[in-house]
Amino acid sequence: MLRYAAIDVGSNAVRLLIADITYTEKGFEFKKNTLVRVPLRLGDDAFLDHLISARKIEDLLKTMIAFKNLMDVYQVSEYLACATSSMREAENGQEIIKLIKEKANLDLEIIEGQREANIIYANHIEKNLDINKNYLYIDVGGGSTELSVFVNKVPVASKSFNIGTIRILDNQDKEETWEEMKLWVKEQTKAHKNLAGIGTGGNINKLYKMANEKEGMPLTFMKLKSLYNQLNGHSLKERMQIFDLNPDRADVIIPACEIFITLMKWTGIKQIHVPRVGMADGIINLLIEENLNKQ
Repeated sequence: MLRYAAIDVGSNAVRLLIADITYTEKGFEFKKNTLVRVPLRLGDDAFLDHLISARKIEDLLKTMIAFKNLMDVYQVSEYLACATSSMREAENGQEIIKLIKEKANLDLEIIEGQREANIIYANHIEKNLDINKNYLYIDVGGGSTELSVFVNKVPVASKSFNIGTIRILDNQDKEETWEEMKLWVKEQTKAHKNLAGIGTGGNINKLYKMANEKEGMPLTFMKLKSLYNQLNGHSLKERMQIFDLNPDRADVIIPACEIFITLMKWTGIKQIHVPRVGMADGIINLLIEENLNKQ
């Protein structure tokens, strides 16, 4: 049995996923072995100051050293570590990469929005899609939203926008970026009837869980709107108590709802499928694909 690891350095949290890879008649499959999530919130520094502060660098470094030690203990044979929009925007991003290599002996790469979208596709959610429908794939992160249009299970257009939950909380989302996203999404979806949504990211996963839908059933626009109204009707402290949310989820879940609801309104999408996978799962799938090609 093989063990692979994925490190996702996001704007809200940093994650390590260690997965056991097994070969079955269907091909390679993976089972999550260990998932560690550290709420570092690099986005606050990156979007406001365009620099990651010394304190956050130190926390990130400690996290990376811990991740490396865990990977060694679990005897991980392959890993991929990716940093997304907060590190893309931080002027000291490259210095931090060097420091992590030096002190933690980890190769971390800062990836562009398109590569981020490609990694998320590596989850191959389209395999389970209805061929008679077209889909808008929405991945909402702390710093950016990746959008892709699938027609007949094939991605025909994709784009990354600097609109994310931390960015909105910090008032760093720009009117013109929203306008650009609106024009793009309307242009790319206007020819496609029967449009449904696919949503990924920690917030939509949490919303799906809160909605208590039957496994595999989509989340409707009405249900999402109703959840948003419930959440928005409470203070941060109340949201944490009533809905059992972590502090670093209780605030970002509101702008996440707003992004999903806005996109669904613009496109007329009535329901959204939530496969409950993310960047880390995509990295593991990508490693599996890359190693299959080598064999």
